[in-house]
Order: sequence, then structure tokens, then C-alpha cells
Amino acid sequence: MMTSSPSTVPHSLTKLSFFHTRILILGPDPVYNLMKRGKKNSDAGDPLTNSDTRTGSSESNAMMKPSLSSIKSMGLLLAVLMVASVMFSLSVVLRDPPSDDVVETDAASRVLLQIRLHQDGGLSEKKEQLGDFNVVPSFDKESCLSRYEASLYRKESPFKQSSYLDYRLQRYEDLHRRCGPFTTSYNLTLDKLKSGDRSDGEVSGCRYVIWLNSNGELGNRMLSLASAFLYALLTNRVLLVELGLDMADLFCEPFPNTSWFLPLEFPLNSLFNEQSLLRNSGNPMVAYRHVVRDSGDQQKLFFCEESQVLLEETPWLILKADSFFLPSLFSVSPFKQELQKLFPEEETAFHFLSRYLFHPTNVVWGLITRYYRAYLARADQRIGIYIGVSESGNDQFQHSIDQILACGTRHKLLPEVDKQRHLPSSQVLNRKSKAVFISSSSPGYFESIRDLYWENPTVMGEIISVHKPSHKDYQKTPRNMESKRAWAEIYLLSCSDVLVVTSSWSLLVEVAHGLGGLKPWVLNKAENGYAHEPYCVRARSIEPCSQASLFHGCKD
Repeated sequence: MMTSSPSTVPHSLTKLSFFHTRILILGPDPVYNLMKRGKKNSDAGDPLTNSDTRTGSSESNAMMKPSLSSIKSMGLLLAVLMVASVMFSLSVVLRDPPSDDVVETDAASRVLLQIRLHQDGGLSEKKEQLGDFNVVPSFDKESCLSRYEASLYRKESPFKQSSYLDYRLQRYEDLHRRCGPFTTSYNLTLDKLKSGDRSDGEVSGCRYVIWLNSNGELGNRMLSLASAFLYALLTNRVLLVELGLDMADLFCEPFPNTSWFLPLEFPLNSLFNEQSLLRNSGNPMVAYRHVVRDSGDQQKLFFCEESQVLLEETPWLILKADSFFLPSLFSVSPFKQELQKLFPEEETAFHFLSRYLFHPTNVVWGLITRYYRAYLARADQRIGIYIGVSESGNDQFQHSIDQILACGTRHKLLPEVDKQRHLPSSQVLNRKSKAVFISSSSPGYFESIRDLYWENPTVMGEIISVHKPSHKDYQKTPRNMESKRAWAEIYLLSCSDVLVVTSSWSLLVEVAHGLGGLKPWVLNKAENGYAHEPYCVRARSIEPCSQASLFHGCKD
């Protein structure tokens, strides 16, 4: 990584404006030159070093007095300017510090050399000032390229992240470094648990929430994990993730200089299982909560204020979560004020957290970038289409195709085709190119849309290309590669300019539009196999909506 300030410049001065930096660097030069000139004149007036000027020594000495006075005046003036510059810059850097703590950061002063894609597929280098919480200097760039290159492929967020969220994430990173796996605090807390010593539960000032990996559908796991992280953030706990079968192959470590994975040596099976934890609920060292849609009423009380108060002194919380429970946290009374400060726009919670947490590993990033560069990079617009319906009968299949095309053309997402006459290439009106990226387990939809734009010109002459990453059924591929391809498709969909989906109930597409900050166009459900206007409607939010807040029955 490159840096924009010399190593000799103090950290507190690296955020100076261009004007102030110029004074700091160039300010001493006039003083130095004048002093040098004065010294030279003084030497010239010395009778021991210059015999030719002995007779003029009195005149030289007379002239030296105003020169020295000028030097002192100019030096004093420049010193005042330098002090004023430093004071002003420090006031800018340190203005409005958080009330409870100040976290030192040089994120705004870092410069990253990024690779920018041209339309011709070439590469150019562009230096970008980074003020984003996703990139910090303690990360090894080569170990996770996606963390540094995501902005080259994904649209900039349409929302502004709150400075308070940035601050809290930095505080969390400090906490995770202090309490993470194999630290002194972690070992002390774990030893206390193993020994069965129930006194002074929170012995190290560190508390943990362990997210159990359900090994379910990837989209569901990502939604659940983002929810668990927000809970950890709100309760000042350290999130530890059960490794599972493929988590380390899919996601980079999100926190610098530490790991979020629960160590394999952790005695999870011997110490923690649902039956024993529920039987020994009186143990102040550990608690178990089951937050899934089919959980019992007792476990749903997790979202009640009384339950959260009881958990405050418990160092270890085991959380089994198979659902997107993030929206339910907004209904917990102790969290409401903090959540409002973190996310002034509630719908952005998953959007910002997913961009912070989920960075594809280099293997998955290779799948994403190679496909993007080969098929999507040169297009003026990228249109993502997710088709979650199967090819059940010729009539149903054709109705689905017709509805997708009607939605796309009605809302100017897809260009209309000219089936009556064929315009010569010299008479095209619009040379804009559009790349259509289709994610579907059924190849027939891709083939129909591709053939439509291959066999017929568009009315306005747009250049259309239609792509689908794989014709293979993921269920027939090894589990590890299946998850990698699914994660690559989610990410590619999130890079779309517009998104059309056949159903808003797909967890995969919910992660995609949440990650991309997109409000998808959702097809209306057909009646008796036929769709009627409106063929599709725009989603009201970028937030995953299919899983509403869990009903918890708390007292008002």
C-alpha cells in the first residue's frame, strides 16, 4: 500500500490541507536562505578571510543590522504562521471527538493505488483517497484482494454511512484484538469456564457470542451472521464464528490482526449442547439461545428487555440462528437509541454490515473478476435478472419469459426488439451496450432471452449481450465449489445497475440486492398461469424483506 505523507511527518499533521502542508514544507526555506545569505555577507566582511574588503567593513556592518532585523521579523512571522497552521489543522482533525473514547485512525490519510478498468478492457492506475472503514493498513492486501478492489466492480453505495457507525466499528476491532482467540483475555475467560469456577463471571472484561454454523443455504447463513454481528456490536461482545465446512474458503477475515473463527481446539461439543445448556441455565458463565423460526416461545423471549438484562453478566452466549433476525433487534428497547445513531436510515443496516463483513476470498474473487472482465466490464449498463422459478411445463415457462420481458421493456430496463423489419447497421440510432446477467438453475430462460436478442435487432439499436455463468446444477457439484459459485453469483448480481427478480423470497437474491444497495423490480405473482399489469413493481427497500421481524410476545 502506498502512503501520501513522508514517514517523518507526524501522524497528526498528515491530514493538513494542501495550503497548510505547503507552508509547513516551504516555510523554512526563506529563513534558511536569508540566514545563509547573512552568513555569507558576514564572512565577506571578516578581515581575516577577505583582505579585499577590509576598507568596506564598516559599511558592511552598517548594512548587516537592518538585514538581521529583517531576518528576525520574517522568521517570527513565519513561525507564527506555522503555529497557526498546526493549530488549525489539529482543530480539524480532532473536532467532535466521541464522548466516551477517542479511537486513533489514519483512514482518511491513506492512499491506495487501485486498478481502474477502462471500457476497452485495458488497465489504468488511479490513486484514491480512502475514508472507508473497509480498508485499514494492518491488513495484508495480497491475502484478500477483494477488500481493496471491490470499488472497481461494484457501484458506490447510494447511501451515506454514518460517522458513528465507522467509530463503533473501529471500537469493535479494538475489542476483538484484545479479546479475540488466543489472547490473554480469551485464555483467562476460557480457563475459568473449563474449571467450572462460577465466581466473578466476567473475569477479563471480555464477553463472547458464538454463532453456530447451520451449514444451511449460503444466503441464509450470511443473513444470520450479519444479524449476530450487529447483536455483538450492540452488546459489546466479541463475535466468534463456528468454522463449519466452507466458511474459511468463502470469506476473508473481516477484522485486522485477529480472527473471527472459533478455534478448533475450543471444547464446543463437550461443553455446549442444547440439552445440557438448557438444563444448566443457572450457570452464570454460559447461556444458550435458539433464534430460529421454529423455536419455542421461551427462546423467542430473547428479544425482550428482561432477557437482555439477564445476559449482561454472562461471558459466553451460544447463539443458534438460522434466520435474519436483524430487524427484530430494532424492537428491543435498550437497543433503539443506539441503532438510530448507527443507522439513521433503518433499511441500510444489512447493506453496510454486509459490505463490512463479507469479502470474497481470493479464490472466489478470481471467479468474480474473471467473469466480470470477460463479459460485463465493457457494457454501458449491467442488468441482473434472477429467475427462481423452474421450467414446469411449456405454457408456464413461456408465461414467465413473457412476464420478464414485459416488465423489462415497460420500465425501460430491457430494450424492445424489432421483429418486423431489420435495420441495417448503418442506421442504428443508439450504440449503447447492455449486458444482461442471468442467474437461474434452469438454462431454458437464459437460452430464450439470449436467442431473442440474437435473432432480432433492438428498436433503438442497442448492443445486447446475454450471459449466464454456469449451466450446471449446483446440487450436482461438490459442496465446497457449489458454495463458491453461489457466492460469486450473489456478488455479480450485486454489481448490477438494475435488478429484476421473479421472487423477493429468495435468500440468495436478498443478499445480492442488500449488498449492492439495489431496490429490485419484483414480478407480480401470476394468476391462473397468466400475468397481468402491472407485470412488476419496485421494491420499497434495499433490505431483505422476506423474513419479517420475529414475533416475540414481550411485554410493552
